[in-house]
Amino acid sequence: MIDRDLFRAVLGRFASGITVITARDAQGTPHGMTVSAFSSLSLDPPLVLVCVGNDATMAPVMTAAESFAVNVLSDVQEALSRRFAGKVDDRFAGVGYREGELGDPVLDDVLASLQCRVVARHPAGDHVIVVGRVEHGAARDAKPLLYYRGGYAQLDR
Repeated sequence: MIDRDLFRAVLGRFASGITVITARDAQGTPHGMTVSAFSSLSLDPPLVLVCVGNDATMAPVMTAAESFAVNVLSDVQEALSRRFAGKVDDRFAGVGYREGELGDPVLDDVLASLQCRVVARHPAGDHVIVVGRVEHGAARDAKPLLYYRGGYAQLDR
């Protein structure tokens, strides 16, 4: 088995985009968290997946949610990424967003957004993989915010 520190170091060399996953709980309260473990899964049907740690504050929300939104952050949204990654009581206080077509928060000025219906959940180690069928999406031209070797990065070109 690979050493935990080596495993983290190797995976740290894989640059990934930064997303904020948003959903509402049963009471309608918006929740969100920064996630770099996001991927497209299928074009037909259009499916994506997100991985949520079992110990994340968002885990119970994603375990029960029927839908969620994926907000892909642009290179000027590092503060937003940090806000949704940190221990903040109300992560949405002062954050601009609209209610998406499925009822989940879609953050203002993101690079792209996807609105998804949950179609499957798979326990995997210390995470749950949530699969969503994409029903709505939007994109704009800007540079992405990236995560690389334990820190934020941006494209040079």
